[in-house]
Amino acid sequence: MNQTDQIDQKTILVGVTDIFFYTKVRDALMAKGYKIERARTQQDIAEKASATIPSAFILNMNDETLNAFQALETLKADAGLKTIPILAFANHEEVDTFNRARALGVTKIVSRNEFSARLKDLLEEVAGNHA
Repeated sequence: MNQTDQIDQKTILVGVTDIFFYTKVRDALMAKGYKIERARTQQDIAEKASATIPSAFILNMNDETLNAFQALETLKADAGLKTIPILAFANHEEVDTFNRARALGVTKIVSRNEFSARLKDLLEEVAGNHA
């Protein structure tokens, strides 16, 4: 018997403000039976993560509207949220972004192209570590 009273195994918090890219992510994950919570602001991230305790968080490190680094700091500062696995993506040439994201505790970070091509596999790899 699984302990599912705290972690919602099928809810994914998605920190992507680009509506077209978000729609692509949402459609791919919903087809696999995941429930999606979209975070558009820093406040959304803290509130929705606390309310749902998602099984994973997807974060666009290049999203300046959301400020991904601040989002990571917010999640990692909260004892109840800091164990949520985080799948992040960024432009492949941004080595500093990759390094900084890892230093802030991202579970896995990949290029935007790899994220688009392998979204479901990557998510299952990251969220599987949490279950």
